[in-house]
Amino acid sequence: MRPYLAVLRTRCRLLLQYRAAAAAGLATQVAWGFLRLMILEAFYRAGGPAPMTLSQVSAYVWLGQAFLAMFPWNVDADVRDQVRTGSVAYELARPIDLYSLWFARALAMRTAPTLLRSVPLLTAALLLFGMPGPASAASLMWFAASMLLALLLACALTVILTASALWTISGDGASRLLAAVALSLSGNIAPLALLPDWLGRAVVLLPFSGIVDLPFRLYSGNIPPENAWLVLLHQSLWTVALVALGRGMVNRGMRRLTVMGG
Repeated sequence: MRPYLAVLRTRCRLLLQYRAAAAAGLATQVAWGFLRLMILEAFYRAGGPAPMTLSQVSAYVWLGQAFLAMFPWNVDADVRDQVRTGSVAYELARPIDLYSLWFARALAMRTAPTLLRSVPLLTAALLLFGMPGPASAASLMWFAASMLLALLLACALTVILTASALWTISGDGASRLLAAVALSLSGNIAPLALLPDWLGRAVVLLPFSGIVDLPFRLYSGNIPPENAWLVLLHQSLWTVALVALGRGMVNRGMRRLTVMGG
């Protein structure tokens, strides 16, 4: 584990340097948070009973803005360039597991920017913007556990995106396609509980709900603490499945990779 922990620490230190970018992103996410809240509040005022209260939706929106950088939007640009230029051969010459290396890089890529943005945004939302606190101490505890699994799940998806560069020219197409699908199906746009019952029951079974919708609903109490084990089981099973898929993609891609004609 020492090489991978070293990569994780080094990458986190590097990514934590981008404080100006984090500040600019923070302002953007606050603006989008208010915009989303106004749209959802208009929806609540115009409609009838809903499976989530407006207070729960408010907490959901601000959590979504705070943890936006954790979402699997894109490939690891450095690894993509290594594959494109052939310098990934240097990684293959090292006595390390390539998938674990890429996973450690993905973990740093999803963790460091999230820490830079989530702490100040959540502080401001709780103190200034009227964001409700957790429904209970148990809800907060299960939310924290669920967010750790959500991070691993997001990293597993990120490595799959990165591995897709072994079959494509740039990797951007797969990244944009998955981002569009995941945004719609994760609850990032609106809570999945607000979807029609037949659609919501199907979408919540997909892995994307484990990154956004299910952890945030644990925080607000929309999913009671006694049902938290179902959320953790859902996230754990999908993480294991996606890690196995990603590892298979990396191993297969390495067998077909051609570097300098060899």
